[in-house]
This record gives sequence, C-alpha cells and structure tokens, in this order.
Amino acid sequence: MLAITKHLAIDPAEIAETFVRASGPGGQNVNKVSTAVELRFDARHSPSLPPEVRARLEHLAGARLTRSGVIVITAERFRSQARNREDARQRLIGLLRQAAEAPRPRRATKPPRAAKARRKEIKRRRAVLKAHRRSPRAVED
Repeated sequence: MLAITKHLAIDPAEIAETFVRASGPGGQNVNKVSTAVELRFDARHSPSLPPEVRARLEHLAGARLTRSGVIVITAERFRSQARNREDARQRLIGLLRQAAEAPRPRRATKPPRAAKARRKEIKRRRAVLKAHRRSPRAVED
C-alpha cells in the first residue's frame, strides 16, 4: 500500500505507468531511451478513495483529468527513468494529500460599523470635490 495520509492509502496496482521518450535536449540519450514516465490513476473508479476526497481530487486535477476520470501525470524532468518515476509518484501523492485535506468552512462576516462609516465619509468627500469642479451655473440648475 502507498501511504498518502494517516487514514488514506492506495494500492500500487491502481497506478499504471508507461515509459515514453522525453522531449527536449539530451542528444543521443533522448533519441534512444524512454525515460519520461506517463503515470495514470483512475480516480473515478478507485476503491481506495472516499467520495468527498474523490470529488476534491477531480476538481484539483483540472486539465490532468480525462473525461473518463483518469488522472494523467507526465514526468520528464530528469534524465533517468527511475527519478522520473519517483517524481511522477510524488506529484500524485501531493495531489492526493491536497485532496484529502478538508477545506475550512467559510464563516460569514459583516464589515464593522466603523468601516462602513469610513467608506461613506470618503464617498462624501469625493462628491464634494467633484461638485467643486463643476461650473457655478451647473450647480444652480
């Protein structure tokens, strides 16, 4: 089991990894060796995830989530396959940890009376300033 948090773990069998050729500079190595890792995790059908974590994970994944609910993480930062594989797994674990954390509920607040008074005073001063800019005839009308 791959530990995510104290209460959440996923089975490594739920993670599918394929190795592809990385893009960018690297000379002969990049042309011959498949060092980039494409990690796939089926978040929508994972038995390890509680429904609320699954919902938050799908929201957090954004563009990495396919229509069928699979999270795809591509890692090609390093030149070795092992380091890219570890990088992809750490990124998935980070995403899962973030989704496992329940957001703090928002408590509705009202602006203080002093803040409302300050805002109205600033509005009044601005109105007086603009009134002084107008021509005397416009003020009389």
